[in-house]
Amino acid sequence: MGKNDVTKYVSENDKEKESLNLLTSAQTVIHDALNRLGLPEAAFELLKEPLRTLHVRIPVRMDDGSVKTFSGFRVQHNDSVGPTIGGVRFHPKVNDDEIKAFAMWMSMKCGIADIPFGGGKGGIICNPRALSFSELERLSRGYVRSISQIVGPTKDIPAPDMYTNSQIMAWMMDEYNRHRKFDSPGFITGKPLVLGGSEGREEAGALGAAICIEEAAKIRGLRIKGARIIIQGFGNAGSYIAKFMHRSGAIIVGISDVYGALYNPDGLNIEYLLSRLDSFGTVTTLFDGTITNEELLEQDCDILVPAAISNQITAKNAHNIRASIIVEAANGPTTIEGTKILSERGIFLVPDVLAGSGGVTVSYFEWVQNKQGYYWDEDEVKNKLHEKMIRAFHQVYETSKSKNVNMRIAAYMVGVRKMVEASEFRGWI
Repeated sequence: MGKNDVTKYVSENDKEKESLNLLTSAQTVIHDALNRLGLPEAAFELLKEPLRTLHVRIPVRMDDGSVKTFSGFRVQHNDSVGPTIGGVRFHPKVNDDEIKAFAMWMSMKCGIADIPFGGGKGGIICNPRALSFSELERLSRGYVRSISQIVGPTKDIPAPDMYTNSQIMAWMMDEYNRHRKFDSPGFITGKPLVLGGSEGREEAGALGAAICIEEAAKIRGLRIKGARIIIQGFGNAGSYIAKFMHRSGAIIVGISDVYGALYNPDGLNIEYLLSRLDSFGTVTTLFDGTITNEELLEQDCDILVPAAISNQITAKNAHNIRASIIVEAANGPTTIEGTKILSERGIFLVPDVLAGSGGVTVSYFEWVQNKQGYYWDEDEVKNKLHEKMIRAFHQVYETSKSKNVNMRIAAYMVGVRKMVEASEFRGWI
């Protein structure tokens, strides 16, 4: 696999434009990781696209009696190691390439966390804010009916994602059980506790990122107590990260939501902000004098946590980032060119596929508990997650040091190994 091959996926004349495409970005970094590991081109040909992509149309009876048809997706990237797993997001801008990229990133997370799954992802093009509670239920059940042939506890396991939650997972599980005519709690994760959910699942993604923040701070010789942190995004991940880091003594100087951002160099009142947060993760509308999300990223801090959406740190603003550590809690918040600039500036970046692996790890724990019919208490879940995250972080960090690559490339190098090895044993490559 030659160095020049990478240029097929990222044009030398327009690298930044291409890196804004999430699928192209994921393919490029996977290609680079495989190349550095000396693995055959056949491995990239297998991993550059998902094994399966299902497009569905979901008719839903609306509250006014009309019928509206929604488009949805389910993608399974690679199941050589085990069943695929991944969230289902409800969002008006969900698209095919985005879901494919998220499934590939989920494969990386599973490999990094050393859990026996491959990556999957799903989504429905909709605006959940515009749907009633009963319309959301009918849409959720319709989605499960449309994908039921390719999902299941030994095939592909859905989970919560953007604008989906434990209630939606409960509807989906119930519909799957009705359709298949047997109880199968392991079909889906992120369920309510009473339906076989796991302690600690809701905050698992944020806790995994918080553990990475603490480990990165140790490497940089930075004390968490008194460290100034900006968190872009205040939804499930961002709000929990703010809570965890505030309790650890950090000073949260900036937060944002879809409507704007708050910044105070002396620190924000996190307890107050959390108490006023609505169910969609918004709070800035209560305040005057807000700044934009773009402006927030360039404010002075020690640690920056992008926990919102993709393509936030690019070639246009990477030179203006004033943090010494970046921990990615969102999917794909930094482009390829943005990553290159941050690395050249000596900013320590913990990539999304590492920092964001806490959620899928506890989803795995939930699946295991469902299979056993025996459930762990919260301390046991958190202790097991802590062990997994610490091991994963230092494996990626040591790979970064030994191979002289940035943490993103190192994470992908760790993430692809098991998939390639399993695919070789199966005779796929």
